[in-house]
Amino acid sequence: MDSVARALQRLDDLAATPRIEKLAAAFAAAGHELALVGGPVRDAFIGRPVNDLDFTTDADPDEILAIVVPLAEAHWDVGRAFGTIAARVDGETVEITTYRSDVYDGETRKPVVEFGDTLEGDLVRRDFTVNSMALRLPQRVLVDPSGGVDDLLEARLATPGTAVDSFRDDPLRMMRAARFTAQLGFTVSDEVREAMTARAETLSIVSVERVADELSKLLRTETPRDGVRLLVDTGLADHVVPELAAMRLEVDEHHHHKDVYEHSLTVLDQAIGYERERHPGEAPDLTLRLAALLHDCGKPATRRLEPGGVVTFHHHDVVGAKLAKKRLKALRFDNDTIGAVSRLIELHLRFFGYTEGGWTDSAVRRYVRDAGDQLERLHMLTRADVTTRNRRKADRLGFAYDDLEARIAELREREEIDSLRPDLDGDEIQRVLGIGPSREVGEAYRFLLELRTEEGPLGAEVATERLLAWWNARESAGA
Repeated sequence: MDSVARALQRLDDLAATPRIEKLAAAFAAAGHELALVGGPVRDAFIGRPVNDLDFTTDADPDEILAIVVPLAEAHWDVGRAFGTIAARVDGETVEITTYRSDVYDGETRKPVVEFGDTLEGDLVRRDFTVNSMALRLPQRVLVDPSGGVDDLLEARLATPGTAVDSFRDDPLRMMRAARFTAQLGFTVSDEVREAMTARAETLSIVSVERVADELSKLLRTETPRDGVRLLVDTGLADHVVPELAAMRLEVDEHHHHKDVYEHSLTVLDQAIGYERERHPGEAPDLTLRLAALLHDCGKPATRRLEPGGVVTFHHHDVVGAKLAKKRLKALRFDNDTIGAVSRLIELHLRFFGYTEGGWTDSAVRRYVRDAGDQLERLHMLTRADVTTRNRRKADRLGFAYDDLEARIAELREREEIDSLRPDLDGDEIQRVLGIGPSREVGEAYRFLLELRTEEGPLGAEVATERLLAWWNARESAGA
């Protein structure tokens, strides 16, 4: 981070934007306090983009509405029970929350919401000191009761009170610590790390959905590796994605193999690199990142120590796909994400057969067909899975995949391989065979699809001849 003076200037520049000045003037005119708080203050201070504007005030929700409604194009009060009013002002969404002094029961993470009466009291209840700063408006005075500036300067995550008390109040803050480690490039204080380790199991009182949401936010950061490592090192991963820690396989003195856990972190890094290289400017691809992180999660269950120091992981792709599917279901990810991640893991080894011998066109078609709409992600995952330090081997695999993608492009020009369909559709099959909707139509469709995959486009006439021959042979066999 650059000088404190420059950081304070950025805060001053943010406060001077018309939208903020308009809100500050309106609250002051109504006799109420207003302060920009938390993330936007932190991000402006360290030079990160400010995307969300959060404010806090001594006004209650009814008073906030009375002040904001005349200024806003729209407003929402769904968070009213927690003291939060959201509004769109000058085309941007802002959230304004009444000072709070929440009380936790220690059994759940749901606080008994109590409104507070001072800005300082509101700030010290927050998760980390770097999020416990506010810019009082319209005076533009920085309020920092817990030493957040010092921690920003040290790139350190610490809690306003004791870390044990903070995480007792809300265990989800431990997940947030991992996310901020990755998002901000900070390290956690020794006290925070010790408290995360000691209280990891209390994450069980947090809803699965909230935990999965924090995991997703962590994986969407620019460099999630350090946050993931913090989850594993503190034992939090055991209660979120235990498959991660399980990949830290014990090393046998007579059997040596690549460190699966470290390899998976490297694959995650490289997948993100391919994501940015091939799709610059697009949103982070959570599906690809989950697949990269979990692609080898089947290895612990399939590891076999063979004679002569050989270690095998036969069928870890299939086993891993099942394990990932089960874990993501438990975390209540949506079905599309679950299906895509498990499919990518199941297919991630398929390419390596390409390097052992030239594939026929039918093999390339099958690769495309089986990948379906996950083909581009499979390209990136497979390339990212090459982590060997042997430059010659890495180059050979890279050139081979370049060749495979070129083959796919060539077939695309000649055929519609991205949406492989038989030369006859279901209605045409019924008409040719003289049958109605039935199981036999599905069998005939699959027969023609296999022909299309193996031999390429046949045309309706040839497809009809082959279908009738198949049908007659089938009928004869059945007779």
